[in-house]
Amino acid sequence: MKNENTYLEKLGAWISNSVSLKLLVITILVLLLLIPSSMIMDLISEREALNEQTKAEVSSKWANSQQVNGPVLTVPLLYEYHDREEVREEIKYLYLLPDQLLVDGKITPETLRRGIYEVVVYKSHLVIAGDFQLQEDFNRNNLKEIQYDKAFLTIGISDLRGIKEELVVNWGGEKLQVKPGSKIPALIHQGISVDLPNLDLMKGQRIPFSFALNLQGSRSMTFVPVGGTTEIRLTSPWSSPSFSGNFLPDQREVTNHGFTANWKVLQLNRNFPQFWVDESQGGNLQAAAFGVDLIFPVDNYQKSMRSAKYAVMTIVVTFLVFFLVEVLNKRKIHPFQYALVGLGLCLFYVLLVSITEHLDFNTAYALATLGVVSMIVLYSLAVFKKKMLSLLLLVALAGAFGFLYVTLQLTDYALLMGSIGLTVMLAMTMYFTRNINWYQLSIGKQEDK
Repeated sequence: MKNENTYLEKLGAWISNSVSLKLLVITILVLLLLIPSSMIMDLISEREALNEQTKAEVSSKWANSQQVNGPVLTVPLLYEYHDREEVREEIKYLYLLPDQLLVDGKITPETLRRGIYEVVVYKSHLVIAGDFQLQEDFNRNNLKEIQYDKAFLTIGISDLRGIKEELVVNWGGEKLQVKPGSKIPALIHQGISVDLPNLDLMKGQRIPFSFALNLQGSRSMTFVPVGGTTEIRLTSPWSSPSFSGNFLPDQREVTNHGFTANWKVLQLNRNFPQFWVDESQGGNLQAAAFGVDLIFPVDNYQKSMRSAKYAVMTIVVTFLVFFLVEVLNKRKIHPFQYALVGLGLCLFYVLLVSITEHLDFNTAYALATLGVVSMIVLYSLAVFKKKMLSLLLLVALAGAFGFLYVTLQLTDYALLMGSIGLTVMLAMTMYFTRNINWYQLSIGKQEDK
């Protein structure tokens, strides 16, 4: 019985003082803390999805992103085919694009709020002008009649709810009223149409057109370069544009007071002809679209998600300091105390995403860091029993969160900074533990003095 008690005492002493066992327990704790870290990332994704849902709902009531396509001139063609004793007639359409298309627009943004979320919407004033040249260089076999009296113009507008004033088209010096709806949905899904009288009298001439369009929308505005030469000039007081689509501006200027952007696109730059008869020959006009997105300068949810991916790093660095204090200063720290500190570090990311919904990211990061670091350092005073060791922990935490902040700011160099930072941390750990004899090391209780 005495030998058995001695064995149990030795086993208990080994469990209590074994460095290897403590390392195993700490590793298991780190792995377990990945569960709340994953739940936090799910929370960030959920809040971001709710933000996007709110933006979509507000945009759907104001007007969605706008795309201006056209104008496209359509002329019906009557073909007559003789099949033995039967005569068959078929209507086809000649589609013509403008030789010149000029757009001069001003976009005035507004910010709407739904609860804690902000949505960028805008009002725009566009002056669109250009000219057409009637083409007759197409397949005229079996052509019976060109129905100029049934010709019409189609202007594509992706969300018609955004039109806020009556639209009048100046066509060859004549003012024409528009009708809702697109007569060529295969090419232009939504838009307005204009019937063109006396088109046959304009053969051989350049036909100028112009109209002013007051259009409101949200988030982005794009254009389809249907002109033989398309020139677009946009100005706006919005200071954080993102130029998107197939073409970037030839000239642009972005300042704190807004932006100015100019595009010039030739027909050779796009993958559809200037005129055609069969609808299938026109291709997908929308595929050549380009324009501008009005974005917020900082995506707080994206930064919060990126910071949460570094949760393991902050947990490991903090646990490393606690472990070194434990083995070098003979100060026993219970696994439950490690767990409390780890949960406190996970709480940082919850605080960060919740505060960023009300304040800017930098302020939110500072407040969350101050709260969590203060809590852990004050707790360490009771655990370490030495202010110098708590000060060491404060330096380690400040370095970890400072490193994380710098990495988040340097988007293009995040991977480089992350790899360098982790290498430096490992090198410092190797340096400070280089003289430790791990085989003879044990965790013992040191009496408080």
